[in-house]
Amino acid sequence: MEHHFPQPLDAAEIPRFAGIPTFMRLPAFEDPAQVDIALVGVPWDGGTTNRAGARHGPREVRNQSSLMRRVHHVSRIAPYDLLRVGDLGDAPTNPINLHDALGRIEQFFRCIHKAGAIPLSIGGDHLVTLPIFRALAAQRPVGMVHFDAHSDTNDRYFGDNPYTHGTPFRRAVEEGLLDPKRTVQIGIRGSIYSADDEAFARACGIRVIAMEEFAALGVAATLAEARRVVGDGPTYISFDVDVLDPAFAPGTGTPEIGGMTTLQAQHLIRGLQGLDLVGADVVEVSPPFDAGGMTALVGATIMFELLCILADATASRR
Repeated sequence: MEHHFPQPLDAAEIPRFAGIPTFMRLPAFEDPAQVDIALVGVPWDGGTTNRAGARHGPREVRNQSSLMRRVHHVSRIAPYDLLRVGDLGDAPTNPINLHDALGRIEQFFRCIHKAGAIPLSIGGDHLVTLPIFRALAAQRPVGMVHFDAHSDTNDRYFGDNPYTHGTPFRRAVEEGLLDPKRTVQIGIRGSIYSADDEAFARACGIRVIAMEEFAALGVAATLAEARRVVGDGPTYISFDVDVLDPAFAPGTGTPEIGGMTTLQAQHLIRGLQGLDLVGADVVEVSPPFDAGGMTALVGATIMFELLCILADATASRR
């Protein structure tokens, strides 16, 4: 079959363990204008407050993404036949200077956005979403479907430090990048620092679906609520792997027991097809805490799920 867009290497011709590792075994590009969807690594975890290691996430997810194939087995979406998809490499970072790193990441994604490409990123800790928002949402705020065990709307850590992986969405709301009334957080759970930890999120209008509510609602009702909240405006999906129970994703910085299964997560992402999606990320894959590459495989599989619905949304806008 003749293909008009970049295609993954064929595992029947070149074994998955051979060749230069790229996301989904796709060609590597340097110019974002050459792709419609840019697969990007953000190897930085300078916002991590405890178990560092997510800086190594993109490399291991690239390795495990060699197990992905061309067509989604349920939706039948074939993303590489719809659009030009390629690996744009890693965003530049600075492991010893947080503010410089945020600026470098933002500038990289500004170039992607200016070129008209849609970014699908692998972090990195969750603070990397903030500079991505600064690039994508500078002209208008976006809505968000946020999968996470934590709200990430805390204010300050270690005195007066406003930038950690526990603060990105508070900063994004304050900077006018994220529309809180079009934001839904799914899977929130675990012990908290104080009784009012989620006060900011709830006060500004974020719809918080704690894990216990998700368990009671089920996948279908949760999807209906998420779609109601974000509506038909531009929407970003951010998936922190710690939304999953650590039985499925042990390799992450802040694991919380009592999470969702990988199958529930897949069903939720598939159910977001049809939204006006402008980007997505998978964050907090931390290989030093992983077991047999399991969490990196989860990251790669969730990335493919997101790629399918992003490709569908992008193609439908044309």
